Amino acid sequence: MNDTNIIPIENHPLKPFIPQNTRMLMLGSFPPKKICWSMNFYYPNLQNDMWRIFGLVFFGDKDHFLDDTKLFDKNRITVFLEEKGIALSDTARSVKRLKDNASDKFLEVVEAADINTLLEQMPMCKAVVTTGQKATEILSDLVSSAIPPVGSFVEFEYQSRKMRFYRMPSSSRAYPKPLSEKAAVYARMFEELGLL
Repeated sequence: MNDTNIIPIENHPLKPFIPQNTRMLMLGSFPPKKICWSMNFYYPNLQNDMWRIFGLVFFGDKDHFLDDTKLFDKNRITVFLEEKGIALSDTARSVKRLKDNASDKFLEVVEAADINTLLEQMPMCKAVVTTGQKATEILSDLVSSAIPPVGSFVEFEYQSRKMRFYRMPSSSRAYPKPLSEKAAVYARMFEELGLL
């Protein structure tokens, strides 16, 4: 048997980020390879527009979360998320990369995240948000919910708590929408949740 064809299993390199006052949990699928990271945190790839979307929505400036060297500023991001009560994690705990990239299409999920355990730590959380197709499919299975249209939500129940499941546009540049249009969709959601 030839071992060169065996695809290694990657375990998630980050702990969930959970502020004490979490009101919203955002879930991606899995981080890119570390060679693409500009910081040791969620959405670390400079080619991913999540922090530009947040900058536009909350500060009217897509570069708000970049530092002087044009890298993402982890400290500025985490302080902001703690103030707003926005938690971050991913829907996959371990994966196989079928191609040498972070594309959802080529991620095989070996182990899904334990969303129930995450939500138990967030008694004030009222919405779970997915930011891509794979994350959306995994969350839909985990909470036994229908998949909402992009930019919308469906309600589900978690331990007698009514919650919203939002499906947002991917922040990847591979998702064919201009940054301003993605930001407008996110802004509507943040307004509906009282975060904007």
